[in-house]
Amino acid sequence: MPSLQRIESQVAALPEPDLRQFRSWFDEFDTQRWDQTLTADINNGKLDSLAAEALAQYGAGRCKPL
Repeated sequence: MPSLQRIESQVAALPEPDLRQFRSWFDEFDTQRWDQTLTADINNGKLDSLAAEALAQYGAGRCKPL
């Protein structure tokens, strides 16, 4: 059985208390991984064009207050 299928099967077989604990752990893990990816993208300039466009739209008065 491939690795991902084995993991899915094991997660599906967890008793409810363990599943809650796993869900909490995975949520934190996923959040940290996403933050690392976003930080790397920012540091590598991948979002610079989007930021420049947003600032240009703001400077041109095309933004509404939230």
